[in-house]
Amino acid sequence: MPEDTHDADDGENRPDATDGGTADDSQPSSESSRTGTSGDGDDVDENSKREQLDTVRESSEEEALTTDHGVKIDDTDNSLTAGERGPTIMEDFHFREKMTQFDHESIPERVVHARGTGAHGYFQPYEDPDLGEYDDVSELTKASFLQDPGRKTPVFTRFSTVVGSRGSADTVRDVRGFATKFYTEEGNWDLVGNNIPVFFIQDAMEFPDLVHAIKPEPDDGTPQASAAHDTFWDFASLKPEITHMIMWVLSGRALPRAYRMMQGFGVHTFRLVNDDGDATFVKFHWTPKLDTSQLVWDETQKIAGKNPDFNRMDLYDVIEEGYEPEWELGVQLFDEEDAAEFDFDVLDPTKIVPETEVPVRPIGRMVLNETPDNFFAEVEQVAFHPGNVVPGIDFSNDPLLQGRLFSYQDTQLNRFGSANWDEIPINRPIAERHNNQRAGFMRQEINQGKASYKPNSIGDDDPREVPEEEGGYEHYAEKISGEKIRNRSESFQNHFEQARLFWNSMTDAEEQNIVDAAHFELGKVDRMEIRERMVYDLFNNVDHEFAKRVAEGIGVEPPEVPGDEMSTHDAEDPALSIEGRRDADTIETRKIAILVDDGFDGDHLETVRSTLQDEGARVKVVSKALGDKESEAGDAVEADKSHVTTESVLFDAVFVPGGEDHVDALLDQGDAKHFVAEAFKHKKPIAAIGEGTELLEAVELPDVEIAANGETISSDGVVTSHGDDLEAFAERFVDAIAEHRHWGRNPKDVPA
Repeated sequence: MPEDTHDADDGENRPDATDGGTADDSQPSSESSRTGTSGDGDDVDENSKREQLDTVRESSEEEALTTDHGVKIDDTDNSLTAGERGPTIMEDFHFREKMTQFDHESIPERVVHARGTGAHGYFQPYEDPDLGEYDDVSELTKASFLQDPGRKTPVFTRFSTVVGSRGSADTVRDVRGFATKFYTEEGNWDLVGNNIPVFFIQDAMEFPDLVHAIKPEPDDGTPQASAAHDTFWDFASLKPEITHMIMWVLSGRALPRAYRMMQGFGVHTFRLVNDDGDATFVKFHWTPKLDTSQLVWDETQKIAGKNPDFNRMDLYDVIEEGYEPEWELGVQLFDEEDAAEFDFDVLDPTKIVPETEVPVRPIGRMVLNETPDNFFAEVEQVAFHPGNVVPGIDFSNDPLLQGRLFSYQDTQLNRFGSANWDEIPINRPIAERHNNQRAGFMRQEINQGKASYKPNSIGDDDPREVPEEEGGYEHYAEKISGEKIRNRSESFQNHFEQARLFWNSMTDAEEQNIVDAAHFELGKVDRMEIRERMVYDLFNNVDHEFAKRVAEGIGVEPPEVPGDEMSTHDAEDPALSIEGRRDADTIETRKIAILVDDGFDGDHLETVRSTLQDEGARVKVVSKALGDKESEAGDAVEADKSHVTTESVLFDAVFVPGGEDHVDALLDQGDAKHFVAEAFKHKKPIAAIGEGTELLEAVELPDVEIAANGETISSDGVVTSHGDDLEAFAERFVDAIAEHRHWGRNPKDVPA
């Protein structure tokens, strides 16, 4: 892995390597979660998928090189030729096989969600987090894996960008896919969603047009992994239904700091069905334990150059260092009568159910604790399908969802060239499979018996149907009547009210981020009429002041009056704001840089580093060059990173210890000054103590108060001190890191 992103720290930052630890004692340990036992020793089924995958794992360690058919090979470097300088002889079976395998080892990349990564883990239903009792959901669903807190269901989760190709960067402005395959004992359930709870369009019929518009333009194949071009915004400006989604995409939601700090949503309205056949509408929510956090736009572009694999490698790094990213699964529940009272249609995928109207009920947690052994076999070949459901989970009539039930199956047929894609190890259920589909390309099961049809008497009519009361899947008996028509329901026509709700719910800093994003995106659009339509026809119907602020940055005459369809609805929902919903006080897995050169104060470094590590942070020493750096007292610390191999954009915070010679050296290093200035520009926490404050003064951070005596000062996330209470200083720094970004800083330009 590239030097500037993969951290091999020999366990020094693992949660179980610190004195205080970071793992909650009430949660299963890393060891117990991998061995398939719960914290109290009860057997659970978490290991079943791993055991199934073990049957196809293969290690070449200390093994002989062979052909695919098992013949041992004595030379794989030289083709068989007629003499040393003669032509290659085609009877060289090893050459033919090796080259043929290479020529055919790729499969078509996904049309969307091509670039992603994934990890294994488990899902476990909650006992009531407040009462310590079983949170009984049996009145809602007969899906047994959601009901037993003693059971861990294995999962594989894939995160992805949407628009870009497999070779694009991780940090582009885009929706992120969040798809989880639950390997339940009743079959696989695929919860296929995104990190944004709404979608661009209302009907799957529009999906090809959306993707054609947002993909690179067909005449020149550019731009890659970007919506900032004429064809996308032309499409958007002509589709008012897209407005709500555009607001989310222009926000920090489209720039996640890490997959482990990203929400997930099922997007659509589904149904839960209980044993009595009663149905409840449901929206699924994933909430990260480490809080939802974003990058900033300038930062994402620099990360794309420094490390285009930033989010993908980050997920693997934290798991391999012993951390276990966790998400809470919550549900919004409402019945047919409730749905009829909403001022929107719950079947419309461009709408949310506001949490102010229907709170999210937590029902369980997902932990990711194991990285794949082979990226292609697991991440590339994992295939999701929203039609993979289990008894107790059913669909609604959402027209986008209904179309996906066809599209996903059809897509997998194209990618794998076979209907047997679900037999690939990563896709196989742990539940037993028995049916009469016994042929096709790459069939991997050997079925016995003469009869592959129903009904049959030759094979005792096996495999047999299973009645609902014994676990057979039965669709919810919804009563439906109507004529065949091509027409959008009138209840789908309110396109701006929820977009306004989103805007009203933003903090001032988040509003400015949206405006800045619109300036960039629409500033890339050449055609004035497209920019004007976005301002006048869409944004001016969301909020008049918002439309004027956007217009002023893209050469459009600001509108004089609000749009005809602009709502006066001024409701807010704090859950829609990243900053408004922030409540975690942890710095677990945050990555902190300590700038060091010879002559640093060893007490400063060790006290702050140990405090950060005790809180679960990952701490790296950054210097001009790799190698040992000597403290004032003669102790040595090894630099983990050099200025050439890393940059502030790859860290969450920066600390400068004291030490006269050390600081004098940093003051002569443009890279060290740039590191601090850029971190400040990106609203990140910065700390300096003793002589280290001189580096901050040299950078001339605007409107920042820097300690001048024995006190400790925290000024807009900049923590400084000249005192002796190192522990108190370190704790103030921890508090600043927990806030993630300090949006109140002066927006004045900082040289960086």
